[in-house]
Amino acid sequence: MSVTNKNQVTRRDFIKATLAGIGGLIGALAGIPSMAYLFSPATQAGAKEEALIQLGPLEKYPIGIPTRFDFTRTKVNGWERTAINYGLYIVRKNEREVRVFSDICTHLGCRVNWHPDVQHYISPCHDGHFDILGNNVSGPPPRPLDEFVTKIENGNLFVLLPPFKRPA
Repeated sequence: MSVTNKNQVTRRDFIKATLAGIGGLIGALAGIPSMAYLFSPATQAGAKEEALIQLGPLEKYPIGIPTRFDFTRTKVNGWERTAINYGLYIVRKNEREVRVFSDICTHLGCRVNWHPDVQHYISPCHDGHFDILGNNVSGPPPRPLDEFVTKIENGNLFVLLPPFKRPA
């Protein structure tokens, strides 16, 4: 009989430890990038709320007639992708002065429509009326239509999102 030393590592224990180390290294090399890929949308900062949107050449909008413009903006927040539809009315007062209003009624959020026969924006929900410059004229709306900040650059019209709330 031979006497074995208790501090000595057997071949079987060495192979087990080596395979466990190699397996752990492979798992870490595959797992860390996978975890970073899965969690990166949640750690990224959301898209800026402000955005400059081009509405096209200024000549496209006639003076004194509200012109409707619609667009969709996609916002990504983590894994959630949201499409927001915007509707607005562009009112050119003269060659260089433009005002842009939201088409959302300030009462319950219905979409207003321009009615040239009465020269008002009218909300179909509760018959709220707004004049050509978005001021509330009659009905339940508590304040004027929201307005966008405008910018004219090289003959093109731009608006800054989001619109600002005008006081009553």
